[in-house]
Amino acid sequence: MKKRKAHPRVAILMGSDSDWDVMAAAAKRLAEFEVLHEIKVTSAHRSPGETAEYASSARRQGLEVIIAGAGAAAHLAGVVAAHTTLPVIGVPLDATSLKGLDSLLSTVQMPPGVPVATVGVGAADNAALLALQILAVGDDGIARRLDRFKKDLARQVATKNERLQARLQRG
Repeated sequence: MKKRKAHPRVAILMGSDSDWDVMAAAAKRLAEFEVLHEIKVTSAHRSPGETAEYASSARRQGLEVIIAGAGAAAHLAGVVAAHTTLPVIGVPLDATSLKGLDSLLSTVQMPPGVPVATVGVGAADNAALLALQILAVGDDGIARRLDRFKKDLARQVATKNERLQARLQRG
C-alpha cells in the first residue's frame, strides 16, 4: 500500500522575499513542533489574482491556518482573510519610516465579517505559536508539546528571578 504524502497544515505568506528575515521565525517555530508548513511570496497588490486564488483554495489543499506578513500598507492578511474561512494571523512588519505602526493599524483594523488575528510588529514567532494553539484544539500531540513549552517558559522566568535575587543579595 502506498503511503500518502502529508500535506502542509500552515501557510506562511509574505508580501516580498525581503520579509523572510522576520517571517523565518514562524517557520522555525513550526518546524520545532514538527508541523508541516509551506512558504510563499504573494502580494495583495502586485499579484492580487494569484493571492485570491491561493486563499480561496487553501482549505481544499489541506491547510488549516494561514500566517500572512506584510509591511507598509499591509493588506496581505486582509485580502487573504477575504477569500477564505480559515483562521488568518497577520504579522505587521517594520518596512517604512513609521516603524511598523502603519502595518499594525492596517492589519488590525479589519472591517466587520473579515477577522484577522494580529500579533505585534515583527512577532512572527508569536504568530506561529498562535497557529499552533489553534491546531492544538484538535491535536493532542501539539497540545502536549505546547504545554511543555509553556512550562519551560515558566522555568526560565524562575531561573532569571533566582539569578536576580542572588545578585541583589550580593549587593
